[in-house]
Amino acid sequence: MDMPTAITITGTRATEDRPHGEYDAIFAEYLAPFADEATHFYIGGAIGIDSLTLLWLTTRTRSRITVAVPDTAVDQPSEARQAIATAQDKGRLSELIELRHSGHPSAEAYHYRNRWMVDRSEFVIAFPRGADRTRGTWYTADYAAGQGKPRLIVPI
Repeated sequence: MDMPTAITITGTRATEDRPHGEYDAIFAEYLAPFADEATHFYIGGAIGIDSLTLLWLTTRTRSRITVAVPDTAVDQPSEARQAIATAQDKGRLSELIELRHSGHPSAEAYHYRNRWMVDRSEFVIAFPRGADRTRGTWYTADYAAGQGKPRLIVPI
């Protein structure tokens, strides 16, 4: 397989169990091998893995980054808005996509956003918390599998 040039990152919102330094090490191991100037990452604009990977990619790579939110950026939690603003201020955000889903906030709105990202990607890197297949991260990984897209699952 050639290195993918369009990658969706998905993951849990619950990241408070670990110090941020541990996430830096995880991202260095699992994101860095894909992160070059030819790679375009699609990230949701939520808290947790979304915000952490956005900030990591912003400060440590030259990859292109698109953030997609289910409604608008101002509707996101403060931590997520701050991460988006940091990426914008550093000139690292290629696009901010506001999907303006009428059902936000809802699982349906997040699933819509995640499908939008996967549909534009060749590869998905998922950071799920636990094995509960009803969670959004697993939904996204399973959606990618249904499209025949390869996935890298990194349990958190």
